[in-house]
Amino acid sequence: MSIIQKLWWFFKLEKRRYLVGIVALVLVSVLNLIPPMVMGRVIDAITSGQLTQQDLLLALFYLLLAAFGMYYLRYVWRMYILGTSYRLGQIMRSRLFEHFTKMSPAFYQTYRTGDLMAHATNDINALTRLAGGGVMSAVDASITALVTLLTMLFSISWQMTLVAILPLPFMAYATSRLGRKTHKAFGESQAAFSELNNKVQESVSGIKVTKSFGYQADELKSFQAVNELTFQKNLQTMKYDSLFDPMVLLFVGSSYVLTLLVGSLMVQEGQITVGNLVTFISYLDMLVWPLMAIGFLFNITQRGKVSYQRIEELLSQESPVQDPEFPLDSIENGRLQYVIDSFAFENEETLTNVHFSLEKGQTLGLVGQTGSGKTSLIKLLLREYDVDKGAIYLNGHNIRDYRLTDLRSLMGYVPQDQFLFATSILDNIRFGNPNLPLSAVEEATKLAQVYQDIVDMPQGFETIIGEKGVSLSGGQKQRLAMSRAMILDPDILILDDSLSAVDAKTEYAIIDNLKETRKDKTTIITAHRLSAVVHADLILVLQNGQIIERGTHDDLLALDGWYAQTYQSQQLEMKGEEDANFKPIYNCDSYDDYYCNAGYRQQGNQ
Repeated sequence: MSIIQKLWWFFKLEKRRYLVGIVALVLVSVLNLIPPMVMGRVIDAITSGQLTQQDLLLALFYLLLAAFGMYYLRYVWRMYILGTSYRLGQIMRSRLFEHFTKMSPAFYQTYRTGDLMAHATNDINALTRLAGGGVMSAVDASITALVTLLTMLFSISWQMTLVAILPLPFMAYATSRLGRKTHKAFGESQAAFSELNNKVQESVSGIKVTKSFGYQADELKSFQAVNELTFQKNLQTMKYDSLFDPMVLLFVGSSYVLTLLVGSLMVQEGQITVGNLVTFISYLDMLVWPLMAIGFLFNITQRGKVSYQRIEELLSQESPVQDPEFPLDSIENGRLQYVIDSFAFENEETLTNVHFSLEKGQTLGLVGQTGSGKTSLIKLLLREYDVDKGAIYLNGHNIRDYRLTDLRSLMGYVPQDQFLFATSILDNIRFGNPNLPLSAVEEATKLAQVYQDIVDMPQGFETIIGEKGVSLSGGQKQRLAMSRAMILDPDILILDDSLSAVDAKTEYAIIDNLKETRKDKTTIITAHRLSAVVHADLILVLQNGQIIERGTHDDLLALDGWYAQTYQSQQLEMKGEEDANFKPIYNCDSYDDYYCNAGYRQQGNQ
């Protein structure tokens, strides 16, 4: 299927504007015939001595009329054809962005950020040029060539016209061969540009790591290699691009030579006048642009075809997680039940025989070694992936029966790798609802124990945090991300190891705030530091994707298993670090022993 057929949906969508532009182009082609015709008649009148002042003024009037008419009509077709082409870019970028938002994390493991950027910029720009300059070239070249050739054929000499077009079949064959080479070369250059984008994005994001390891020289060398490859691919494409115009001019020059030879003989034999020959050569000169446009059209068509194929490949990717065909009308928080027989990520079994339930308003703690499956349980609840064998139920319904937007609207999620936007602290916190008042933002930051940090900054809540929160500490990033989730007061709050970068005292304060403010709402906390889950109604210890221990904090301590040993080890470690500077001043006799000895002892030192 040709690229024009694939883009026919857009041409139908904007058919009125394109029709106006095409009509303007046709009129410009007709008006272009007037100057050569007028000049030919003036020359014949001069050679015959019959030129009058009135005839000369009338000729000048026709020339001026044609000039102003072409000026206006060229403005019209540029606005209606070239201007409309940008609409295609807008539509395709919207389609791509909407598609990106629907894709699962697996998609972003296949396509890197730089590659996606290349599709959304270079490839779409190539389509825009095709829908604008390509359409213009096709219409203008065909109309101008047709009108000019018919005028040459019937008004001057059909013999000279046939001689003038003899080189054209050879030019069509040559441009076709060159077009195929351009198609291949441009595809390779776009792929190379995607790789270059990836390299730049990766290098900039990891510049701190590069410097810390003293890897600048090696990284520069690696970048230069990718840059050189991209340059060579672009140079190859440019080589084929550069051959188009000289090749067209070669055939046009051949037409000029043949026309002059045949035309001079016909003038000598009296078959045509000198004015006719001048007019014919002027018309032939007008054919230079259509012939050049043919080469340009071949070039831009091949580029557009490659880019559209690349975009189609992206849009053809489907997310394995889809909305149900007949979703439930409403959603409400309730009993959460996991019934997972098995779940495999990338053909590697991740979870096995995970069965538990959590009542509305309860807190769930997920602990275990790195890679034990904690985050996988959360991602399944968020439906970033779907369970292979089994199901997850919310309020008695399989979560697959809910719309994705409805399901996720219940949840506030703070991931391990927090992402903050390069805007103000205020805009980051109220990202989910930009209309929230400052008072609500302040309250959320107080709950997350980051309020004082913010007000101590020179610009307070208006502080610009930089790309990915580069100006903040790890603990500040975590607490801002928590504020962003907590400000929405979600029915289900998920903290995925979101307290790892804060000290014990701050952790205790945050947990205490959660216990007070979320008594009727569900909370899920994953953590490596067990102090974050000691208050949980249910604690699950995961190992190799299986539940090896379950119960409350006291239950698990009584089991004297992995949880009890890890908890005691962490508590001793914490006490050992602090004993050098602090001494206990409180007796601790509740499940908050850890917090008591870690937090209140700090207060005694202040």
